[in-house]
Amino acid sequence: MSLFPQWREKTEGVVAPDERLPWPQTAAMGVQHVIAMFGATVLAPILMGFDPNVAILMSGIGTLIFFFIVGGQVPSYLGSSFAFIGVVIAATGYAGQGGPNANIGVALGGIIACGVVYTVIGLVVWFTNERHRKSAPIQGMEVEEVETGAAVHWIERLMPPVVTGAVVAVIGLNLAGVPIKNMAPTPFDAWMQAITFVSVGAVAVFTRGMVQRLLILVGLIIASVIYAVLTNGLGLGKPLDFTALANAPWFGLPRFAAPVFDAKAMLLIAPVAVILVAENLGHIKAVSAMTGRDLNPYMGRAFIGDGIATMVSGASGGTGVTTYAENIGVMAATKIYSTAMFVVAALIAVVLGFSPKFGALIQTVPLAVMGGVSIVVFGLIAVAGAKIWVDNRVDFSDNTNLIVAAVTLILGTGDYTLRLGDFALGGIGTATFGAILLHALLKRRT
Repeated sequence: MSLFPQWREKTEGVVAPDERLPWPQTAAMGVQHVIAMFGATVLAPILMGFDPNVAILMSGIGTLIFFFIVGGQVPSYLGSSFAFIGVVIAATGYAGQGGPNANIGVALGGIIACGVVYTVIGLVVWFTNERHRKSAPIQGMEVEEVETGAAVHWIERLMPPVVTGAVVAVIGLNLAGVPIKNMAPTPFDAWMQAITFVSVGAVAVFTRGMVQRLLILVGLIIASVIYAVLTNGLGLGKPLDFTALANAPWFGLPRFAAPVFDAKAMLLIAPVAVILVAENLGHIKAVSAMTGRDLNPYMGRAFIGDGIATMVSGASGGTGVTTYAENIGVMAATKIYSTAMFVVAALIAVVLGFSPKFGALIQTVPLAVMGGVSIVVFGLIAVAGAKIWVDNRVDFSDNTNLIVAAVTLILGTGDYTLRLGDFALGGIGTATFGAILLHALLKRRT
């Protein structure tokens, strides 16, 4: 298998992963994918107190790493993962109040540990596929059939839809208190949060096409304009200050940070690898269905690429990364799946990462507006978990499914904590392990 696809020109119809449009169109599509990933990729680091410039830079570098490891065969953009927010806040004590996270090094050590676990899972999947592929002729089976099922089945047995849906839902529910308790210090800010999520909702319902797909970014811009009118124009609330934006240079190094390897933080953050596996698995299935190509043979390499990208990001001061559903949505709308456009998008992200002016612009977004957007985003994450149940027709008349989902939701939302000496596992960690272990225990008895 070659490292890169043999690019073939395509000018009409569905554009497959190993095909490309003429380079001007490829560049235009790359810009579109940058816009699609932009809102979530910069929102996640702000909520954790990370430097948005480093996050956007590492998203570009991570996407290039992913492209190389999958041989340019899997179309994906790697952006900041929201799965890390709850555990990073728990590990560092950061309250989402804006500004840099003083304990960022501890979080970075945990993110690297998560990347290591994720990469190991990818290696196991890869070697499992390879072993079954080599044994297929001996067993009288088609190679493609074995490659498709070998690694997928054991992952799905460990994390069936009832488990993954519950864990994804818990991520959103566990974070609900962050914007409501910490990002609206005044009554005016609380009203601005409401204006913000109404703005996002209006974009989602009353617009179409690309504007609708960029509902978070467009809603944030609308709410920021309203905030500026109410504060700078009418004197309500804290006015916007553009001094830092005006003084920031166009090009310069972002604020890199070094990891600190703390055992407690690493044990708390490393389990996020399970969530990233579920996300990546779902995205590979979605793209396979849309392109009509079986991408399961690349699953192990996709996990490895995402895991290594997460380690590189954590080593530099960036967030953990994951394949982005936002960009999959753009591909579904355009019918263009060429991986070449993600190389363009990644290079643009790298350039933005070296622009302090860009980082200063992000920091001018009012805290209340960011809080309103967070309410929407965390709610969408929670609903995405329920959607997994619906799409996979999870049967809640089965008491195993019912108990696993019910207990997992309360463990995560209530921040249930288990302690062993100085070590504490709470919230998303107990929910994730609890869902997997509870399902395995109850399933054996049915």
